[in-house]
Amino acid sequence: MRTAQLFEFTVDKNKNSILVTRAFAAPLALVWDAWTKAELLDQWWAPKPYRVETKAMDFREGGTWLYAMISPENEAHWCRADYQKIIPGHSFSGLDAFCDEEGNFTPDFPRSLWNNVFEGNDPHSTTVQITLQFDSLEDLEKIIAMGFKEGFTMGLENLDALLLRLNQ
Repeated sequence: MRTAQLFEFTVDKNKNSILVTRAFAAPLALVWDAWTKAELLDQWWAPKPYRVETKAMDFREGGTWLYAMISPENEAHWCRADYQKIIPGHSFSGLDAFCDEEGNFTPDFPRSLWNNVFEGNDPHSTTVQITLQFDSLEDLEKIIAMGFKEGFTMGLENLDALLLRLNQ
């Protein structure tokens, strides 16, 4: 039987940011791997019915993750994350943006700076705090209007299911 996990989603329009705090019923090492290894990210990152396919991933400071969120009609929506700072097993940050298949940024969509902090609560529970920072209120509101909260919530629910399978 699964228990309800902590989930907080806060929009701060004064700071052009979103703060998500989410607990997972899994050990820190497993949750960290799920956020930092392409073969695991591909299993949960996209909201259903979309799926994710990684084209390239180099998880290191200065590295990138180039991936596509693919619709049921096989339409690819490309994204790129540029990793900035990594403290293994604790935190990582990077810029995220929509792009083309080659990784060239799409100027119609805003970039955001993600800061992800992982904390093991006990051997069977981990909390992740995700802060997204936008350059402007307009950029923040555009992402919210695109359904970020709903889509990201679905992705985190996919992660719950994956962690349950992997943690058995």
